[in-house]
This record gives sequence, structure tokens and C-alpha cells, in this order.
Amino acid sequence: MEFNELVLAFEAVLFASGEPISIQRLSQTFEVEPSEVQKAAEALAKKLESGSLELLTLENTYQLSTKKEYAPYIKKAFDIKRKTPLSQAAFEVLAVVAYNQPVTKAFIEQVRGVDCSAVITTLTEKELIEERGRLELPGRPLLYGTTKNFLRCFGVSDLSELPQLPNENTNEVDLAEQLEVEDLTESDEKE
Repeated sequence: MEFNELVLAFEAVLFASGEPISIQRLSQTFEVEPSEVQKAAEALAKKLESGSLELLTLENTYQLSTKKEYAPYIKKAFDIKRKTPLSQAAFEVLAVVAYNQPVTKAFIEQVRGVDCSAVITTLTEKELIEERGRLELPGRPLLYGTTKNFLRCFGVSDLSELPQLPNENTNEVDLAEQLEVEDLTESDEKE
């Protein structure tokens, strides 16, 4: 198969799928090495730059998506109702899961200090977190982790792209100095 034909076939398969497809599966489909699939992905991404679609890389998978600037038209065309935004509690649970996964419900509740059953159920229904098995302890508690949908919604290709957590060694003086600098910047903008 010629390289240009591979790029076109790659685009067609991703378009028809609508879901992320692994590099391994694409390699098997086209009977080429994974490195050739990655080269085809780079060529397709470059080809799509001037259009309305983009190639998303989610961990070791690829998916076609419309660019963000076309979202208002897509919503209007399909009469998509705005979904309820996530609550502060949901963001907190997502952060605990994303940075510590796989985690149990008990761990999440220990970090947050409150019951998280409803929030975990909501995040599971929204396909932002999923069950990742069971811990080998009495009661065999469920383990949770983030999903590919989480990566897609937050615009990252893998968890390493998440912002770094603040350094645990940051002392209170450093934090106070940062706040003072931020306050000065805000007052300068007002003038």
C-alpha cells in the first residue's frame, strides 16, 4: 500500500468509526508497522490543519473530531441542549481520580472528607471515570480511573499533560508572596 493511500484509508477508517482506535488495531488493519501508522497520523494531522476537522491523539489511540470553533454550528444544527456543567464537587473528585488513579471510593472520600457516592455515579454516567477492577482487600472495593472521554473533554492526549500539582514543600511565606504579587497585578490593571 502506498503511503498516500495509507493516509486516505486511515482517515476513512477514523471517520467511519467515530470512536478512538488504537495504533495496534490500525497497524493490524493496514498490515503495516505501528511506526507507519504514526507517520500516517502525522501526515493526516497536517492535511487536516486547513479544514474543519482535527486528529486527536488520546493515549495510544487516534480519533477524528471537529475543531472547537465549529461547536456552535453543530449544536445549532443538531439542536443539542447545553449539558449541565460539572459542580465543584465533581471537579474535585475528578482531580483526585486523575492524579491518583486507580483509586477507591473510600480514598476519594478520605481526601475530600465527605460522601462522594452521588458524584461518582454522575461522573461514571458522564463517562468521565470508569471502574478499573477491584482491590484485593476485604470487601473487594471498586477501583476508579479516568476515561478517554475525560482526556477528550479536557483537551489532553494523556495524563502527563495535566498541570503539575503545587509542590508540597511550598511554604506559607512563598504562597503569601505569590498572593501579594497577584493582588498588585490586579490593582495595576484597574488603574
